[in-house]
Amino acid sequence: DGYFSHRPKEKMRTDSNNENSVPKDFENIDNSNFAPRTQRQKHQSELVKKPLSKQKEHLRKKLEEEKMKENLLLGKNSNEVVQFSDHPGKNSSSSNNDLKEIHRSPRQHHLKKSGNSSPELRYDQPPKCEVTGKEAISAMTRAKSKQCRQEIADVYCQHKHGKLMPEKVTRFCTLEGKANNNVQWDEDSVEYMPANPVRIAFVLVVHGRASRQLQRMFKAIYHKDHFYYIHVDKRSNYLHRQVLQFANQYPNVRVTSWRMATIWGGASLLSTYLQTMRDLMEMNDWPWDFFINLSAADYPIRTNDQLVAFLSRYRDMNFLKSHGRDNARFIRKQGLDRLFLECDTHMWRLGDRRIPEGIAVDGGSDWFLLNRKFVEYVTFSTDDLVTKMKRFYSYTLLPAESFFHTVLENSPYCDSMVDNNLRITNWNRKLGCKCQYKHIVDWCGCSPNDFKPADFHRFQQTARPTFFARKFEAVVNQEIIGQLDYYLYGNYPSGTPGLRSYWENVYDEPDGVHTLSDVALTMYHAFSRLGLRRAETSFHAAGDNSCRYYPMGHPVSVHLYFLADRFQGFLIRHHATNLAVSKLETLETWVMPKKVFKIASPPSDFGRLQFSEIGTEWDAKERLFRNFGGLLGPTDEPVGMQKWGKGPNVTVTVIWVDPVNVIAATYDILIESSAEFTHYKPPLNLPLRPGVWTIKILHHWVQVAETKFLVTPLTFSNRQPIKQEEAMKYHSGPPKNAYMEQSFQGLNPVLNIPISAARVDQAKRNAGLVGTRLEAWVDSLVGSVWSAVDICSTGPTACPVMQGCAQTAWSSLSPDPKSELGPVKPDGRLR
Repeated sequence: DGYFSHRPKEKMRTDSNNENSVPKDFENIDNSNFAPRTQRQKHQSELVKKPLSKQKEHLRKKLEEEKMKENLLLGKNSNEVVQFSDHPGKNSSSSNNDLKEIHRSPRQHHLKKSGNSSPELRYDQPPKCEVTGKEAISAMTRAKSKQCRQEIADVYCQHKHGKLMPEKVTRFCTLEGKANNNVQWDEDSVEYMPANPVRIAFVLVVHGRASRQLQRMFKAIYHKDHFYYIHVDKRSNYLHRQVLQFANQYPNVRVTSWRMATIWGGASLLSTYLQTMRDLMEMNDWPWDFFINLSAADYPIRTNDQLVAFLSRYRDMNFLKSHGRDNARFIRKQGLDRLFLECDTHMWRLGDRRIPEGIAVDGGSDWFLLNRKFVEYVTFSTDDLVTKMKRFYSYTLLPAESFFHTVLENSPYCDSMVDNNLRITNWNRKLGCKCQYKHIVDWCGCSPNDFKPADFHRFQQTARPTFFARKFEAVVNQEIIGQLDYYLYGNYPSGTPGLRSYWENVYDEPDGVHTLSDVALTMYHAFSRLGLRRAETSFHAAGDNSCRYYPMGHPVSVHLYFLADRFQGFLIRHHATNLAVSKLETLETWVMPKKVFKIASPPSDFGRLQFSEIGTEWDAKERLFRNFGGLLGPTDEPVGMQKWGKGPNVTVTVIWVDPVNVIAATYDILIESSAEFTHYKPPLNLPLRPGVWTIKILHHWVQVAETKFLVTPLTFSNRQPIKQEEAMKYHSGPPKNAYMEQSFQGLNPVLNIPISAARVDQAKRNAGLVGTRLEAWVDSLVGSVWSAVDICSTGPTACPVMQGCAQTAWSSLSPDPKSELGPVKPDGRLR
């Protein structure tokens, strides 16, 4: 995770015309560097340069030799030099000049030495040709499964022999150039409801765990006259269970019986759309007129009635948004002239290819509204265009951003295209284009930002017809969803509970405990015990055991809890035996993080620092840690983030201090006047010593603030109670107490941070703890940075003063009318 010296100021921008997922300044991004890599190197701090291993040196020489011999069938001669490096090239988002890291040090830990030769590649069948392309060789060395390597070799060889890609395709459109249909938006048209209104098939392609946000969106778009077909990603089992539950309540809602794992940029997304289209065409009892695709991050910005009135007026049209750029540049930028293959849930780049002759290639946004006639054509036609385009786009990056555009513009229906997909997308490319998908695709991509309340005016624009917007994410900002909902359908009655609350599940018992990390499992257990102690101390009367409990088994479910868009902590549902009656009860505990960020007292005259936090999974686009609550263990790689107010350029010093006062890292950051956020991941040797760490921020060596974070000891290893040998390995700190090559011991007296021999001895003793003594250590640490706010019972309880969870305002079982789906109202709606 690179360090950003400053963020460009976010402008209020009008709706962008560039409706696709590849950076605008694509020419400045090096998309050539997809070398074999190890897990540990992938997480390398971008600022720490490492020499090439012999294995990679060998591969690089081989690739450079082979590049000269590349077969001309693979398209144009590439003059690119393949760069096998572990540090970023041109696409680095770090600004090295602005970060004077006092002491650089390469990682010491867990890096296995590579052998002298390239890894031996195993296949069931040897490749049908010599694999010489540098990108194909790189893909094969990185692919994890034998089956995927075999597929890469087979596809590469078919392509090399000229048997894969169509060379020429027939165009059936009689127009010269592109159709230019202007459609008008009349805000009042809803008053004249057409005699024969269109009926819409909404296809929801969803993933993740935000079931309540999905239900709220579904509630806003539902009408009994339309049809709802839902595909849930193969990996999102919790969401699938939730969707099946609500889909059963309505006759016009169905869930796909098949599921795919759709990755960003993958060919599988196009396969998903084509299969849903086929399914819908074969549902004879669903007489729909339009196909609309939506995700759980979409929300309507006009009412259903307005959408129906508009589409009924333009029922013969197809609505797709084009890229609005020079076509040759679009093809290059989008990677349409490259061959890709999806396997092992990764899009591998295998070399160059030629665009087929005879047709115009186009593309843009992969969110569209298509009429039934065109969907039928795409689904069932066996003509030259559809057949060959399906083949061409099976090996294409981001195929859904181009397939429908290209087929429509070259088909007999080309005159029906409207260059507007009726959506507003929140593109902010300075924040959204961080090459954040390199772990799943050999290319650089962008993602839209989430809308915030300040964006509300954009939904009311009438320059072009728009009916949906994206993206919305309730864990980032729920207020904007509420504003839109009230704007469309009016306020909920006063006193309605839960309107400012948001709950999102992160673990559910049927997922299986194997889906949790050891850090999460350790912390969730500690949170449960914290709740039981709260019950005992708050509700317990002398000589009465009715509110005393003994914990039983793993957690039942875990939710994130937000109130007024602020993270309020975790809700852990767990079983416990009531000691008075020896009966099992199910309880829910609410734990909240204590405030750990402190401005120095007395405050210095340095006023720019607003906040500092340590965590993992820093999201540079939304500028928050995705690991809510910052649960960290000894093998995590924490990132330090600071938030700044405006002011003069300054340099600050950041110092990381471990639980026994060993100074682990120190570095300077230049904060420019317009900087809003900075973040940096120091390349610390692992394991980190468990306990409470301190981060000090100094200006001219005077402390201006400090923050703390917990590195929890693990009570589990591989979801089993940890054994002493493993505890010693994970809980003793880094080898020789050295977090970096250089020791910072000299700074201890300067900063008045003494190392106490007693604390060091205690840390050594703690490292060997197991069982209940280890749990007691974990509980004391967790209790120092988390507090149990409340505990409730999900069912019958012998504790007379404990509230039922449904009666609280905070529990995941408390009322949430904005997301609850009830019976259909007389007007055909749910909201």
